[in-house]
Amino acid sequence: MSELRGESFVGYTRVSGTESCGEGVNPVTGETLSPTYFRAPEEAVERAVLLAESAFPEYAGISGSERAGFLRAIASRLEAAVEEIAVRGPSETGLPEARMRGETGRTCGQLRMFAHLIEEGSWVDARIDRAQPDRQPLPKADLRSMLVPVGPVAVFCASNFPLAFSVAGGDTASALAAGCPVVVIAHEAHPGLAEIAGRAVIEAAQETGMPEGVFSLLYGGGRNIGKEVVTHPAIKAVGFTGSRAGGSALMAMAASRPEPIPVFAEMSSINPLVILPGALAKGEEALAEAYFGSLTMGVGQFCTNPGLVFLPAEGGDAFLGRLAELVAAAPAGTMLHEGILRSYQKGCSQIAEVAGVETLARGVEGAGAVPVVHVVSAADFLDSSELQAEVFGPAAVIVRGSTAETTEAIRALEGQLTCTLHATPEELSEEKELVAALRGRCGRLLFGGFPTGVEVCPSMVHGGPFPATSDGRSSSVGTLAIGRFCRQVAWQSFPDAALPAELQEANPLGIRRTEG
Repeated sequence: MSELRGESFVGYTRVSGTESCGEGVNPVTGETLSPTYFRAPEEAVERAVLLAESAFPEYAGISGSERAGFLRAIASRLEAAVEEIAVRGPSETGLPEARMRGETGRTCGQLRMFAHLIEEGSWVDARIDRAQPDRQPLPKADLRSMLVPVGPVAVFCASNFPLAFSVAGGDTASALAAGCPVVVIAHEAHPGLAEIAGRAVIEAAQETGMPEGVFSLLYGGGRNIGKEVVTHPAIKAVGFTGSRAGGSALMAMAASRPEPIPVFAEMSSINPLVILPGALAKGEEALAEAYFGSLTMGVGQFCTNPGLVFLPAEGGDAFLGRLAELVAAAPAGTMLHEGILRSYQKGCSQIAEVAGVETLARGVEGAGAVPVVHVVSAADFLDSSELQAEVFGPAAVIVRGSTAETTEAIRALEGQLTCTLHATPEELSEEKELVAALRGRCGRLLFGGFPTGVEVCPSMVHGGPFPATSDGRSSSVGTLAIGRFCRQVAWQSFPDAALPAELQEANPLGIRRTEG
């Protein structure tokens, strides 16, 4: 295993500093982990962004197959480091070794998915409208358009997915696939994992001959280093997964620049789950057991954690009884870091103080996050905005009311990543207003099942109306994610030889095109 050095990567150069930004901390034992990490000096941050800017024309101009080779090399390097990840990951995050290995596989799968996409080439959405010089009353010019990369992208690592949504995760993979150099801001909760992944990317870039500056990794925290990077005029877009407060701050920062830039932030979601009588009739206790598994999976530290359940006012007693039994016996769980635990405890206390809220069950008291489920009427839920706030962890609010009240409550919700409906096919057909309300509030609508577990595939939408994301038209998972870091450009009346290969008349790349 390679020694961790606590340094930033500025292009192909390792850079240290004089100002400590801390060490990794084992959330189970409280032990600090070596090495100490140092804040990237101001001049290093500037150099990282300028290197990205200078690398952009060359990197954007190389072929899709060359960029695909780079992405596959990153995946291979990460796989070669999996034993190191399996040791460092649990000590930094409290997540089990199996999760670290699984997340490594997911990260490599994302990289290879984008490699296949850009190697095939049709993702650029090439559109061709040929000239009609004899058209009356006016001739039509030759017009051809396609997606092109926007420029250097800033990526902020997520605390809850230290690999799949961090240094070499989905934002980085989709930006690099699009042709955008990336400047990553490491998360302070897992600095060692960030260094391992950053080293893999740098080595892959050197191995495949990518221009220096295609990737940099900076330590120093999102509030400090992040501001310097996001406000730099060379940065053209931002990818972020984290809190609503953090994402909103980045949005304001990016919007206030002389040249505003887009921020693609995944922020806040309580992922409502609606249970209708027909679903209860199929087996309340089994449904409660499945729901409990989803609620407490990974100590509830998933952005798709189903923290809000709508249950009929009549019936459901067996569901609630079994859920209460499971929650009461559940132990406290170790969260990723102390800050998340404090926020969870504060959120649970605030919910318990809301008028009309009763505690259905609370888990076994311990040093970590204690699972808890509250119950409230639909009328009291609608009177309280506090009950719509995300509590990141194994906590849930169950709302009891009629289908009409549930529909009204869903319409009053903020945007969500997911909405789930447990019902019979007949109820699905009968409750069209409820289904429409659910669809209007989310990016992914589930019939049955549970939202935890996000498939990485072309049809996945991991996004949703604000505040689930800053832009509900986008997805941070699946091949749709590449579009966040692109813009459309049209070429009018250009000589064929001067057009990008994707738009040339002979279609030398053999891609799918829309032709008129």
